[in-house]
Amino acid sequence: MPQKITRSFRELVAEADAAVRTLDVGEAIALHGNEDVVFVDLRDIREVARTGTIAGAHHVPRGMLEFWIDPESPYHKQVFAEDKTFVFYCAGGWRSALAAKTAQDMGLRPVAHMQGGMQAWIEAEAPIDPPRERKGR
Repeated sequence: MPQKITRSFRELVAEADAAVRTLDVGEAIALHGNEDVVFVDLRDIREVARTGTIAGAHHVPRGMLEFWIDPESPYHKQVFAEDKTFVFYCAGGWRSALAAKTAQDMGLRPVAHMQGGMQAWIEAEAPIDPPRERKGR
């Protein structure tokens, strides 16, 4: 018997958008470079390899986010223990909405996510760290 999905991804994203601060690209650009703000790139490594990242952003694979945030996890990353504002982004804004809500639910504050994601950032011609050459190529 096929699965019966009762809540769509669009519903989950809408709930996350309603629960966390959502920045448009202009607001995110205004925060960029502030020493109290950390940009968190949730995209897959292949996406990062194609476009680079927002200048100075921390790349966090989406599947590791909860483990990197939690100080009790053996995978904890110190950046998430800092008293900063965390701005999550992905390619278009769906994964970042879900991730920001999860981070907020875990107690990380303040958090936000960038609507439009990396695509909006590129279109705004905002600063990026270009893709790095992969080793062995």
